[in-house]
Amino acid sequence: MAGREKRIAPARIAPAHTTVGIIGAGPAGLLLARLLHNAGIDCVVLESRDRAYIERRQRAGILEQGTVDVLRAAGVGERMDREGQPHDGIELRYDRRSHRIDFPSLTGGRRVMVYAQTEVVKDLVARQLADGPPLLFEAEVEGVDGLDGVHEGARAVIHYRATGHGRPHPATLTCDYVIGCDGFHGVSRAAVPAALRTTYERTYPYSWLGILAQAPPVYEELIYAHSSRGFALASMRSASVSRLYLQVPNGTDPADWPDARVWDELDARLAIDADPGWKLERGPVTAKSVLPMRSWVMEPMRYGRLLLAGDAAHIVPPTGAKGLNLAVADVVELSRALVQRHVTGSTERLDAYSGTCLRRVWRAEHFSYTMTELLHTDPARSAFHTRLQLAQLDRIAHSRHAAAELAENYTGLPIVPPSPYTT
Repeated sequence: MAGREKRIAPARIAPAHTTVGIIGAGPAGLLLARLLHNAGIDCVVLESRDRAYIERRQRAGILEQGTVDVLRAAGVGERMDREGQPHDGIELRYDRRSHRIDFPSLTGGRRVMVYAQTEVVKDLVARQLADGPPLLFEAEVEGVDGLDGVHEGARAVIHYRATGHGRPHPATLTCDYVIGCDGFHGVSRAAVPAALRTTYERTYPYSWLGILAQAPPVYEELIYAHSSRGFALASMRSASVSRLYLQVPNGTDPADWPDARVWDELDARLAIDADPGWKLERGPVTAKSVLPMRSWVMEPMRYGRLLLAGDAAHIVPPTGAKGLNLAVADVVELSRALVQRHVTGSTERLDAYSGTCLRRVWRAEHFSYTMTELLHTDPARSAFHTRLQLAQLDRIAHSRHAAAELAENYTGLPIVPPSPYTT
């Protein structure tokens, strides 16, 4: 079809009823579907976008040790292990000095993996289309009802518009439980009555300008830089693709940052006195966007037959690399709870789901907030605040206890893969 993108059909036609209806085919929804399928629990995934869209949207790239373990146990880690880049630390740059944080020596052997969220999604989609439960693309959920009926025999109903032969038509899916994995702007979060939800939010006075560039990474690990000019992060997607970020004012237009200006500013913010000739290797910029920064949590994460996971329930600033990993922890706990109900009939873990997840969520929120406040400059704050930042960075560089606290949080709280599996 010249001039048009080929439409990719859904895996199969959805049944009228399933045990678990999953809204959203991001990493949270797809991973939950895989875990439930491995445990013998039927489910259906509804995604409003097409396959091509969800497989190319750029998101996180750092997987905690626990997330890596879960993906392997779920049977979707083969390409990650082949193409991902294990990292044993990060480099902090501040006051034109550098200091490396060694993760394994500080955490008992834990590390992280650089493997883009887009690749995780591709792996999960491919596995689900090959042998998993139904995955419907271009199935836009318009509403959910029947959520407050928790007595035996009650059913939730998902109303969506299905695309068949190019003609959208209304459809319904009844299920025992609805899992909202459709992000902050999805319908799941809004299905919780306003009177029953409480939100907590912090909006930061700066954003990130992010670029993808066809250029080899500047360093074998990530560099987090505090400078008087603002924060900078040098990351990567592969051995030939760099992912780079600059702190910019809120409302920044990417068009105001031509490629040469971005590279010059990165060189300036990442500079250190010990290597005055150090420069980034430049290459073609293939993508450029501005990412606002905020912390946000909604409580509780459950309303009747609806349970929320990932960005539908919480958002963290990307400084701590926690967003995707928190979503994985949510769905691992969900799978355990749903398996318990399926095998024993008990709803004990489902009833405790919100409280269990929120303990981890608030730990990750605190770490992400701390890293963000530590590394960014705020025009509204005085030089006194800058000196406090530098003092804390210096403490991390010279105190094993402070470095271990950062390393333990960065590599993540342990996540034990759920069982049983029936693969």
